[in-house]
Amino acid sequence: MMAFVYLALAIVAEVVATSALKATHGFTRLVPSLMVVVGYAIAFYMLSLVLRTIPVGIAYAIWAGLGIVLVALVGIVVYGQRPDLPAVLGIGLIVAGVVVIQLFSRMSAH
Repeated sequence: MMAFVYLALAIVAEVVATSALKATHGFTRLVPSLMVVVGYAIAFYMLSLVLRTIPVGIAYAIWAGLGIVLVALVGIVVYGQRPDLPAVLGIGLIVAGVVVIQLFSRMSAH
């Protein structure tokens, strides 16, 4: 169970870091730049803890898939970006893939 807590923390840290990238203006602004560096450091450390229990392919699929969805939501809420229908469908397929892995894969750590 702790592996999924670590995975959730890794995802949140990665989403914060990735979302802050836009605000760095090419790493010319200090606070957002620090958020990026610290966020990615936390994300990768937490992911390394996850990999003690969950296979790398499964952990990365969940990490990347949920990260994509959450960063897209941040883009909508914070940056006013509006995804078009193909983007929404693609994100939906990513979510479906993560759900299939969790529900049906024997590789996943349940």
